[in-house]
Amino acid sequence: MPNYVDYNGLGKVIRKSIIDIVDKAGRGHIGSAFSLVEILNVLYESVLNYRPHDPEWDDRDRFILSKGHGCLALYPILAKKGFFPKTELYKFCAFDGILGGHPEHEKIPGVEASTGALGHGFSIGMGMALRAKIDKKNFRVFVAIGDGESNEGSTWEAALSASKHNLGNLIVIIDYNKYQSYGPVSEVLNLEPYSDKWKAFGFNVYEADMNDPLILEDILQNKINYKCNKPHAVICHTIKGKGISFVENNLEWHHKARLRPEEVQRLKEAIDKEQ
Repeated sequence: MPNYVDYNGLGKVIRKSIIDIVDKAGRGHIGSAFSLVEILNVLYESVLNYRPHDPEWDDRDRFILSKGHGCLALYPILAKKGFFPKTELYKFCAFDGILGGHPEHEKIPGVEASTGALGHGFSIGMGMALRAKIDKKNFRVFVAIGDGESNEGSTWEAALSASKHNLGNLIVIIDYNKYQSYGPVSEVLNLEPYSDKWKAFGFNVYEADMNDPLILEDILQNKINYKCNKPHAVICHTIKGKGISFVENNLEWHHKARLRPEEVQRLKEAIDKEQ
C-alpha cells in the first residue's frame, strides 16, 4: 500500500469527473456523491484488496455501496482502477452504457451488489461476511451507508445479526453528512446519540472527521482488529456537497438536471479554488 496519497488532489479529480458525467447525462445526484468521495478514495487507494482484471477473485475484499444513489462517486474510481473503460463514464444512464443511476452487480465489474433501495446493502454485506466466517475465508466486507438510510429498520436488523454472529470482518462506514433529500437528519428522524446506538448493538465504534481523510485511513489500516469477535462501525463526519461552498448543505444540489455550460465552468472553478 502507498505510504502517501494526495487525497485532496484525488478529490478534485473525482469531483470534476462527477460534474462532467452529470453534464453529459443531464442528471445525477451531486451532493450525495460529493460527500462520499474521500471515503471511497481511502478505501480504493489504501485499504481494499482487489484485482481489477479479476473482479470475481474469491479472496478479494468486498465493498458494497448501500447508498446507491451516491454511485457517481464510485464509477470514476472503478474506471480509474481499470474495472471498465473510462469511456463508459460518459454513457451514464444511456441505453448503450453499463452505468445506471444506481449500481448493478450483473452489469458493472467491481460492483458487488445492486443497490439503491435503501437499507438492503448492509444486510447483503452481513451475509457475505457470515459466508467468509463459515468458509474460513480471510476477506473483509465493507459497506457504506447513508445517515438517512439509517432510518430503515433493515439496517438495525442487519446490525443485530452481525453482532450475534461475531462478525469482526464486517465494517459499516456511515456517510454522516447530516442531511437527507428534503431536510436535516435531525429534523426528519434524529439519530443521536448515534455512536451510542451502534455500541448498544454490539459494535466497535470509531469516528472520523473527513476533512482529514488520513484519520479514516489510520482507523481502517491500524485501529481495527478484523480478527476480533465484534463488528465495526465507522461514523464518518462528512459534508453534503463537499468541495464547493454554494453546493455544501444545499438540498437543491441533492439531485441536479440539465446543468448549463456556465454552471459547469463555475463548478469546476470552485473545486480548484475551494477544496
